[in-house]
Parts: sequence; C-alpha cells; structure tokens
Amino acid sequence: MCIRDRWYQRRVHGERNIYQNLQQKKIWEMPSKRRNNGRSKKNRGNVKTVRCSNCGRVVAKDKAIKRFTVRDIVDASSKRDIKDARAYETFIIPKLYNKLQYCVSCAIHARIVRVRSIPDRKSRRPPVRFRKEEAPKTGQAEQGAQ
Repeated sequence: MCIRDRWYQRRVHGERNIYQNLQQKKIWEMPSKRRNNGRSKKNRGNVKTVRCSNCGRVVAKDKAIKRFTVRDIVDASSKRDIKDARAYETFIIPKLYNKLQYCVSCAIHARIVRVRSIPDRKSRRPPVRFRKEEAPKTGQAEQGAQ
C-alpha cells in the first residue's frame, strides 16, 4: 500500500488530523491572562488603530492606554507676572488640553499603569481615582468665620 492509498483511506473513512482531535477535546486551548484579553472590543470585529504618543507604535484604539491632561500654558511664576501686568481684570489664561494615547509597553515603562498581581488583575472593582481636593471659596470661608 503506497502513501497515496493511505491518504485516500484516511480521507474516505474520516480519520481526522491530530490537531483537530486536540481542538475537539479542548486540550489545545491556551490559558487567558485577562478576561477581556487586554482589550475593550467585545462584539466588534475590527477596531481602528492609533499611534502611541511616546514611541509611535501602531496600537488598536481599544487597547491603547488613554490619558487626558489639562495644563496651564504658563507656569505659576510667569502666571503671577502676567496677572500683575494685564490690562483686563477678567482675562483668563488659556489651558492646554491634550489627549495622550500610549501602547502598553510605553505606559508600563513610564509608570502610567503598573503590573498587578493575579488576584488584583481578576478584581472587577473600578480603580481608585485621585483628584485634587478643592479649597473652600473665599465667600464660604468668611461666612463660616462669622
């Protein structure tokens, strides 16, 4: 019996490939590190790509780590000088709004996100947000003192 005959016999009698058998028995499945596989794609097939703000790598938009920064255009010492020299009393110095999108490796390197242990990775509660505490306004502070 030659090789061609064996191939034909397997084909006719339905003997499967070893990889198909493994997939059928669920032995071939790889373990998943995260429930969402590091993405927030869910039921979408494809997602548009963005470029990393740091290195320029192409990253899927849902996988990229996004941070929205709001900063003053001038620093505090210059701001004081501008405030003293301004002609209008109600002039507000504009702010700089910037949306930064990082690839995973740059975000970890810059410590924007950190590597978490397995139990922390499995946790479903939202991360703790750190916000600046606003100081009481001058009008409220004076009323409290009286």
